[in-house]
Amino acid sequence: MGWIGDTVDSVKSVQIRKALFQAVNLGVIVTLALIIWKGLVCITGSESPVVVVLSESMEPGFRRGDILFLHMSKDPIRAGEIVVFNIEGRDIPIVHRVIKVHELQDTGEINALTKGDNNHLDDRSGLLYAQGQLWLQQRHVMGRAVG
Repeated sequence: MGWIGDTVDSVKSVQIRKALFQAVNLGVIVTLALIIWKGLVCITGSESPVVVVLSESMEPGFRRGDILFLHMSKDPIRAGEIVVFNIEGRDIPIVHRVIKVHELQDTGEINALTKGDNNHLDDRSGLLYAQGQLWLQQRHVMGRAVG
């Protein structure tokens, strides 16, 4: 019975080591993913450097499920750029093209009007913006699509 007991103890020891090894590997993978994400946040200047297109509003340029990489620079937003923005009261970011910009003379702040390429109306007329909101402000923009 001695060698059988030693064999059982040896098998248990190996199983425990395998389980610990897998747990450590999982921890390393999760930590590495978080480090990469935070690095991308610092490099791109965007709170969410990677987003997924969730609707058909930008077809045929972007299809549902496409992955976009974002960058947020200090340069003012210009017409024609594709931006990802949040609207107050909505949890999901929106990917649309800037069709018009409006610069306030007194502050120099730039406001933008957006529209999905596949939509007939701009986002103000299509009631996508919050009630009473006429323009997107810089604080709404999460980033510009760069790839």
